[in-house]
Parts: sequence; structure tokens; C-alpha cells
Amino acid sequence: MASSAAAARHETVAALTRRSARRAARRGGGILRGGVTWIVVLAALLGGLVAVNVAVLQLNVRMDQLGHERIQLRAESASLAARLSSGKATPRIQTLARKRLGLVPAPPEATTYVDLGGP
Repeated sequence: MASSAAAARHETVAALTRRSARRAARRGGGILRGGVTWIVVLAALLGGLVAVNVAVLQLNVRMDQLGHERIQLRAESASLAARLSSGKATPRIQTLARKRLGLVPAPPEATTYVDLGGP
């Protein structure tokens, strides 16, 4: 009885081994091929990730350049506004002084200079 049970087990194991060998043969080296496929897929995904990171880095550099350009343009705009304001202020002040206070510019011959220099 024990020998027939052992023989049955041996036959079952042998049948399973043959079945596994047939399945592996049908797959054509399944484990190796599947592993290579995964490596290729992961390499492609990592390559895409690197490409996206490079593109983001280039965009960040461009945004930084545009930020510096914007700061320069704002400073230039403020400078031009100040020049325009001061250019408009002088005639307006002269007009107000003449009309409201009756002041007139002094003639050039009435202008005198004080010499603060030593001997």
C-alpha cells in the first residue's frame, strides 16, 4: 500500500514536471523574455521622465530670464515716468508763480554771484 501511494505520488510529480516543461517551451523562455520586456519598458519610461525634467528645467530658466527682464523694464518705466513728471512740472510751476503770485523770472543782468572761495 505504501509503495503504490509512493508510486502514485511519483507519477503525479512527474506529470506536473512534464506539464511545466511544456508550458515553458510554449512560452519561449517566458521568464527571460518577460524580464527583458519589463527592463525595456522601464528604460523607456525613465527616458521620458528625464526628457520631461529637462523641458521643465528649460522653462524655469526662461521664466527666470523673463523675470529679470520684467524688473529691468519696470525700473526703466519708473525712470521715464520721473523724467516726464519733472519735465512737466517746471513750466507748470512757472505758470502758477506768474499767475497767482505775480512772480517773473529775474533778468540775467540782475543776477549776482557770491564767491565763497578763499584768497
